[in-house]
Amino acid sequence: MDYHDLEGLRRTHPAWRLLRADHAALVIGFLNETLLAGGRRAIGQRELATRLDDYLFALRESGLGETAFPQSATFYLAAWASDESGWLRKYYAGDGDEPLYDATPAAEAAASWIASLQQRAFVGTESRLLTVFELLRQIAEGTETDPDVRIAELNRRKAALDAEIARIRGGTLPLMDPTQIKDRFFQLESTARELLADFRQVEHNFRALDRSARERIATWESGKGALLAEIFGDRDLIADSDQGKSFRAFWDFIMSPARQEEFSELLQLVFALEPVRALEPDRRLLRIHYDWLEAGEVAQRTVARLSEQLRRLLDDRVLLENRRILQIVRDVEQHAISLREAQPRTSAFMNLDNAVPDISLVMERPLYSVPATVDLLDRLIVEGTADVPSDALFDQRFIDKTRLTAYIESALADRDQVSLEHVISAHPLEDGLAELVAYLSIATERPATAIDDSKTEAVAWFDDDGTGRRALLPLIVFTR
Repeated sequence: MDYHDLEGLRRTHPAWRLLRADHAALVIGFLNETLLAGGRRAIGQRELATRLDDYLFALRESGLGETAFPQSATFYLAAWASDESGWLRKYYAGDGDEPLYDATPAAEAAASWIASLQQRAFVGTESRLLTVFELLRQIAEGTETDPDVRIAELNRRKAALDAEIARIRGGTLPLMDPTQIKDRFFQLESTARELLADFRQVEHNFRALDRSARERIATWESGKGALLAEIFGDRDLIADSDQGKSFRAFWDFIMSPARQEEFSELLQLVFALEPVRALEPDRRLLRIHYDWLEAGEVAQRTVARLSEQLRRLLDDRVLLENRRILQIVRDVEQHAISLREAQPRTSAFMNLDNAVPDISLVMERPLYSVPATVDLLDRLIVEGTADVPSDALFDQRFIDKTRLTAYIESALADRDQVSLEHVISAHPLEDGLAELVAYLSIATERPATAIDDSKTEAVAWFDDDGTGRRALLPLIVFTR
């Protein structure tokens, strides 16, 4: 950071403006009490104004006098949420008409820096050194490509664990001293609160992305396809970025019920230690993981709400373009009607190759099929000498399927369903087996027909010579 960068931050960054403000102590103190320290998100305007009135009353009663902070609570909230300040974010939820307030990442950064200025009675360095060493070890092991090196490191750690187990079984049980416990607890508390503060920054980044997308939609001049590709490409870029991947991994980890239960048990165990109780820690830290879940859900809902708003914005743009197209079509139609009585004198006004477009879709093309080959036998054809009667070729009967269908419809006139046996009983077969086959053909072609293979029915008829015939068929039921 050089001089010009710092000067730009001093003039434009909300956190720097907050530190330079005349009432910085009021703003930071109130926001820390209501929103930051407790991990609270999205307080309604009425509740926040009431709490600010109480806070101002307590300050006046503490010795500042009645003239201190003379404006109303709503005035201060509006001023802190204005673009000139940028310390509160004022917005409306989808299911209510009351404005909500939340602290901005800049206000949280200023409050965190102010908190770091307070002198601490104990500053631990061992836990941070061990954290740095552990991170370095994870990076080195996670990037090692030689299997032998990894196996050797695992064997070394296994030997160290076996040696520690042997020492404990031998009666040597090493314990942390109170200084080490305090050191690590301070590191835990600081990291947990910083992690909760990161969610506001993640949510702010998604809102900045949405604002950028809206600006591009408003000023876009090219096609909709390129616009959508750029917008959703940027969203994919955010999701696949280092921040997006880290947030997704954290969310998957904290959403595990087993992890939540384990974390709660560990917090209870640590808070029960005597050195930790002597520090009088903030009891709200016991539910910090639930604050993480709540903050993560807020970020997830923000992303979903922004996506829905962006979709509606794109739909409105498409609707406007469709209206413009319809207006152009109407203008063309009106112009054509006005020229209807003044047609051109030439016989050929316009030549159209084809009034219907010739569309050839790739998937409609048939797949290649191998043509069938005919095998020819190399044999001599011998002329037959048998005397075969040809009367059967001319003795053919025509089956009128329309007549049979009429029989079926007549039987269904007074009932919802009827079996084939009932139809044939009312209208006996005149052409024998050929007519029965025609009935079967009608049954397979008629949609409202049920064929039950598990049941049978018998159909009987007489041939022309008086011979009785009987056929056993599956149950065929015709319905309306």
